[in-house]
Amino acid sequence: MERIEETDIVVIGSGAAGLAAALTAAEGGTSAIVLEKQRSLGGSSNFFEGTFAVESDLQRKEYLTYSRDEAFRAFMEYSHWRADPRIVRAFVDESAATITWLQQHGVEFVNVSVLMPCAPRTYHTVKGAGEALVKSLASAAKGKGVELRLGTAATKVVTEGDRITAVVVERDGEPTRINCRAVFIATGGYTNNRMWIKKYAGFDLDANIVPVGNVDKMGDGIRMAWEVGAAEEGMGVVEMYRIGPIGPEFPMKSHLQVAAVQPDLWVDYRGERFCDEAISFYDTSAGNVNARHRQGYTFTLLNESIKQEMIERGVDRNLAQDNPPGTRPLNFDKEMNAALQAGSTEVFAADSVKELAERMGVEPAVLVATVAEYNGFCEKGHDDLFAKDRRYLRSLKGPRFYAIKCRTISLGTLGGIRINHRMEVLNKKGEAISGLYAGGWMPAACGGTAIPSERVTAHPRPLPSIQAE
Repeated sequence: MERIEETDIVVIGSGAAGLAAALTAAEGGTSAIVLEKQRSLGGSSNFFEGTFAVESDLQRKEYLTYSRDEAFRAFMEYSHWRADPRIVRAFVDESAATITWLQQHGVEFVNVSVLMPCAPRTYHTVKGAGEALVKSLASAAKGKGVELRLGTAATKVVTEGDRITAVVVERDGEPTRINCRAVFIATGGYTNNRMWIKKYAGFDLDANIVPVGNVDKMGDGIRMAWEVGAAEEGMGVVEMYRIGPIGPEFPMKSHLQVAAVQPDLWVDYRGERFCDEAISFYDTSAGNVNARHRQGYTFTLLNESIKQEMIERGVDRNLAQDNPPGTRPLNFDKEMNAALQAGSTEVFAADSVKELAERMGVEPAVLVATVAEYNGFCEKGHDDLFAKDRRYLRSLKGPRFYAIKCRTISLGTLGGIRINHRMEVLNKKGEAISGLYAGGWMPAACGGTAIPSERVTAHPRPLPSIQAE
């Protein structure tokens, strides 16, 4: 028999957006229940390292004058105005207040930094990363009376007439109906949904794209919203990266991983060069160009002199906040030798380019020609093919050569539910569905193009329709 419960708002998903929404509602005097189908809080929000903001107090203290207007224009130009400008404006305008709000709830920020060359300093790094933020928000939410239910999956959003009235949940096989005045969907995307990834993005999961940092992201929230009339928007947009080998023997921040993302020579499965490798500084570009190779991988090549230069001078490109530019990959040899001795098919070493190609499974003549052409560009200081900055033209002439297989990975999908700048879910006519809201990284696609910031953490202002009377 179905059990009946009552609350003002049900939040589906316990990531940064869901916890922030529930806490904000509670601060406005609204009762809230957060549903999380996993047995732990936070989901992929546990892994981000920082969040975007402009005109924050942290920036003002360092005389950083990059403005909301400049950020708005940059976002819109980046998306070629495919993004919804009202959503972008709201996101930008609320960003500084969001940082202050997070600080008031125990979140500490280490600094304001950049993630790529020549970018404005807008990346607010969180002390303890996303896991610490999730803990702070969860603690504050519980202190305000928010009920956090782990291992509890929402299965259906219920409507009566033209408004939301309840959510049906299941825990340990027992159904419960939670009557409510509003529902906030913050479930993330569909990164682990093999059928949807194939249908909407054209990739074969775990073959030519590998999900990282996501567990059981099946698009539940998107599906439930569609079932009550929400309009679809931005499906097929995948957050992609190019990283080194995947597996327990290759930790995400290992020194082999650090070397793999540097702007040295990159080749495809044929042994041909395919891009200006300096795009490695820009995650989206590197992810996109790697994803063109439907084998799911490419290779980074380097030799002994490049390796030694990295060890002595430090790397050019960071790998997360733990390995900033200047990091010296002192463990490269140890990690490489261990992988080779274990018979890994992800890394290769040889005393000649021809031998390296054979071990990589690449046509030797093609790779020899590619390296020879690239060395010629390095010698004259100009990349005739892809116009790479001469600072990163380092020739590969031995005495020893290395190749690292680099995979296309996904940290999440974007889009799915069409919303407006008030976070209201819209139907196919562009009208708000009364009582239904969505937020977080999932709807940030804003028309199919991702807002170019890392891990958006925004809190909505108290929603008038769900305030306690």
